[in-house]
Amino acid sequence: MWFLAPNLVGFVVFTVGPVLFSLGASLTNWNLQRTIPLQFTGVKNYLDLIHDPQFWLYLVNTLYMMLGIPFAIAGSLWVAILLHRKIRGLAAYRTLLYLPSFTSGVALMLLWKSLYNPDFGPVNAAIDFVARHLGFGHVDSPQWLLSTRNLLGLDVEKVGITHTQFGLGARDALNFMGIWTAIGGSNMLLYLAALTNVPEELLEAAQLDGADKWAAFRHVTWPQLSPTTFFIVVMSIIGGLQGGFETARVMTTGGPAGTTTTTAYQIYSHAFERFQIGYASAISWALFAIIFAVTLLNWKFGQRGGADA
Repeated sequence: MWFLAPNLVGFVVFTVGPVLFSLGASLTNWNLQRTIPLQFTGVKNYLDLIHDPQFWLYLVNTLYMMLGIPFAIAGSLWVAILLHRKIRGLAAYRTLLYLPSFTSGVALMLLWKSLYNPDFGPVNAAIDFVARHLGFGHVDSPQWLLSTRNLLGLDVEKVGITHTQFGLGARDALNFMGIWTAIGGSNMLLYLAALTNVPEELLEAAQLDGADKWAAFRHVTWPQLSPTTFFIVVMSIIGGLQGGFETARVMTTGGPAGTTTTTAYQIYSHAFERFQIGYASAISWALFAIIFAVTLLNWKFGQRGGADA
């Protein structure tokens, strides 16, 4: 117990304590500006949260930012399969693909912010170059981080779809960047480790039975990867629901018109810009409830799917 005491004390002081403190704060009208006296308000913050249109709008933004998760997972698996082959210079390829993961997140975001510049950014320059060589002439390039448009046509002011918002905008720019960042990251390493654990005798038996590469992957490799895939999906969804703050803070400050403001950024905004600690704590606990419920559903149906595979 003496050896465990430092960790236990740190866990209680820096984790359990703040969690319970935030729960208590969510039941008050605590405001750091002290414009109103501190009072116990019960579940008023939670009731206000349910009727707050901004909460639901920013939750939709959060879910939209998670649309890239399937593509990032599929890309990680594809890269892992490529790196699992026995080719010359394999260690160098693995290092180069994982190297961006060591780069500071802020540095990458500033780099991508420059790439997305609508006037002189390389992304729009490449789009214009391809359009001209394909015979389309000059095309109106996306405004990216300055645009409220999106691929689903989500409205800016309310939860809904409007035809005037269809296109490419800030949310899509952040999604594309997130996919690029995630493909060569930890998910790739997890899949690479899982691929090395697939029994070679199973693949050899499939080949002897006449299975081609796709059939061998579908019926042998993929079922062996299901536990790793389940773990990656669960952690990616949790990370997606919790994420979005750092990216929005550095690249867009939540704009334009709040289209890149996620629930995590909303918590920061209420707590440290409006100083509404009580309301921000209520949003945090609402987000925790959503993550907990989604994780339980993943655990229930994901394991069943893995067993069927």
